[in-house]
Amino acid sequence: MPTFLRRLALWLGALALAVMAALTGPTAAQAAAPAWPTLGNGSTGANVTTAQYLLRHRGYSLTVDGQYGPGTTSVAKSFQSANGLGADGVIGPQTWGKLVVTLNAGANNDAVRALQTSLNKYGYGLSVDGAWGPATTSAVQSFQSRNGLAVDGIVGPATWQYLVGGSGGGTGNYRLIIGKSVLPRSEYDDPHHDYPAIDLPTVTGTTAYAITSGTVGHVGGNCGLGIGITADDGAYYLYCHLNSRSVGAGARVSAGQVLGYTGATGNVTGPHLHLEVRVNGANRCPQNMLLALYDGVTPPAPSALPATGCTY
Repeated sequence: MPTFLRRLALWLGALALAVMAALTGPTAAQAAAPAWPTLGNGSTGANVTTAQYLLRHRGYSLTVDGQYGPGTTSVAKSFQSANGLGADGVIGPQTWGKLVVTLNAGANNDAVRALQTSLNKYGYGLSVDGAWGPATTSAVQSFQSRNGLAVDGIVGPATWQYLVGGSGGGTGNYRLIIGKSVLPRSEYDDPHHDYPAIDLPTVTGTTAYAITSGTVGHVGGNCGLGIGITADDGAYYLYCHLNSRSVGAGARVSAGQVLGYTGATGNVTGPHLHLEVRVNGANRCPQNMLLALYDGVTPPAPSALPATGCTY
């Protein structure tokens, strides 16, 4: 065979292998891992409780109350200093990496309480007793399967990242915009005061998540520190009144990725997260979509959401 034909055959073979790998490799079956959340003074919710239990497991004394106050900040600084990290009292990716521990069935400690707390974000309803029994094993394996992780029943860094990085509600390429444990279901059907939208009451510092995948733009004005997602589903999702943003303008985000932390910036009377869903520039009522995500069922398409009936 002439040299150029052999080279062509080799090139075509390599191209075929590359295409096959792209279609069948891990990235086709598993979405990108959610970002580790950033927790600091004023943060609340299940992720804070999880971090507090993990700090207790590491030998520190603190109250586990889901409130990130001065006591938790002080303990976080001590942990960071002891582990060669910048002692800023903020639990971000590097601190999480040192804080989480690998757990197996049969363990009985505060780290298991942290695990059970995180699993309950996703509706598993475990007793937070620190004892890893059959119910915790079943929940871990179910969670790993749902997220495309190795179903080995071992909770290592990858499983921890999905546990604390996810919002706790959603299905497919959609996630609840704040942790499922933050608010009861009844908050998600409340009407907005004057146009199709929803206001979710939170304390400052509550983690806000991307509802679906798309490209981020920064928004200001009456919205305060706002983020708009030009989404892959054709809709536009607007988040307002954040205390801080975690993603830059122009960044691509995936469903469940941390966008920032709630607050009271812009035109507000108190801290809350404001969400709008726009289709072809017109506002739609987000309530049915958020209720579906809370329940873990497929949400209606944005274009199917009503344009009226969600105000008072």
